[in-house]
Amino acid sequence: MLDLNTSAKNTWCPGCGNFAILNAIKAVLGELNKEGRPIENVVLVSGIGCHAKIVDYINANSFYSIHGRTLPAASAIKLAKPELKVICFAGDGDVYGEGIEHLIFSAKRNMDVTLVVHNNRVYGLTTGQYTPTSPLGFRGRSTPFGTKELPLNPLELVLASGATFIARGYSHGIELLKNIFKQAITHKGFSVVDVLQVCVTYFDMYEYYNKKVYELKEAPGDNYDSALQKIREWDYNQDKPISLGVFYKKDMPVFGQDLAREKLESPDRKNKIKEILNASI
Repeated sequence: MLDLNTSAKNTWCPGCGNFAILNAIKAVLGELNKEGRPIENVVLVSGIGCHAKIVDYINANSFYSIHGRTLPAASAIKLAKPELKVICFAGDGDVYGEGIEHLIFSAKRNMDVTLVVHNNRVYGLTTGQYTPTSPLGFRGRSTPFGTKELPLNPLELVLASGATFIARGYSHGIELLKNIFKQAITHKGFSVVDVLQVCVTYFDMYEYYNKKVYELKEAPGDNYDSALQKIREWDYNQDKPISLGVFYKKDMPVFGQDLAREKLESPDRKNKIKEILNASI
């Protein structure tokens, strides 16, 4: 029986939304393993922040990247070993802030990578600074009198940039999270799942979200205008209903599928690497 648990001590705050993401992704990886997608062919990539600890708590291949750089690392892994299923975990400050250019180009290229964003709308690990998705007027360590800028709508950005699977989840509702994660992981192309992951310590939004969220019932399609309309229904600052589910799903060629690759076995592979390195000097 597959055991995805590790011996690492969990240090997230009690009530943290990261627990829901962890439990949902472990359940999905277990299901996929049973269906013939072995865990050995999965690589988890994380960034910097509270979210990043998730790779310590899952017994699978993993890679820690630097802040904002989950997607370049994931893209390199996928291009080098196309048979691997690569899943990124990033925070909202991580990927929508410092790493936003990599987000845009990963969507533009339609990299066959899944991105799960732990969007708590605050920098939790560094104790409460505002992020690109914090609401106007947010009072934190870096903005004691409130932010003076409107939040980014990241799903609108990734839709415009070319992502072929776009969804939103919530850390209170594990069954929906599991359903979305499985669809995102099995989709061939760049998948973005923005999870409203509540930070109970620095920005507890459970009460607000519980009153506003609802689940989409219609099947996701590839109609850009319909997806955009639904994504814009709530823009991370307005006091409007918040839709959860899959907004957009489209089949498109993925980046790298037509790249020529020489299949070299060791020691031929090592000799080829030396040849390339010597040629660049």
